[in-house]
Amino acid sequence: MGNMGKEHPVLSDEDVQRRLSAELPRWSLAGGCLERVYRTSGWRASLMVANTIGHLAEAAWHHPEMHLSYYATTVRLKTRKKTIGITARDFTLAKKIEDVVFWQPAKDDSPLRGIPEHKPQYKYLDYGDPPPED
Repeated sequence: MGNMGKEHPVLSDEDVQRRLSAELPRWSLAGGCLERVYRTSGWRASLMVANTIGHLAEAAWHHPEMHLSYYATTVRLKTRKKTIGITARDFTLAKKIEDVVFWQPAKDDSPLRGIPEHKPQYKYLDYGDPPPED
C-alpha cells in the first residue's frame, strides 16, 4: 500500500544543495529546512497560495511550516517523523507545490487560457524569471 511506514534517510547539507540546484532552483536550504518564498500581489493572493500548499500538504500527510504576509507566502519543509531533517519526502512535496502553484495553463498548450498576460491587474503571483539553466 504505497510508501506507508517506509523510512527515508536524512540527507546531508551537501546532498540537499546538490538536489536543490538540480531539481528546485528557486528553493533554498534555510535553518535546516527546504524554504521557498512565493511573492504575491497582496493578501488574497498570499492566502490562495497558502491554501494550495495546505491542500497538498494535507493530501500528502506531510505538513510544512508557513508564514503569510501581505505580499508573500513562505513555506518551510522538514521531516519530523522518527528522523528529523530533510528527506526525500520534503523534496517530493516541494516539487508538487512548485508544480501546482506555478502552473500556467496557457504555457502548457492547454485549452484553458490562464490569466491574461496583457492585463497586469489580474496577475496575482510573481512567476519571476525562469529557473537558471545548467
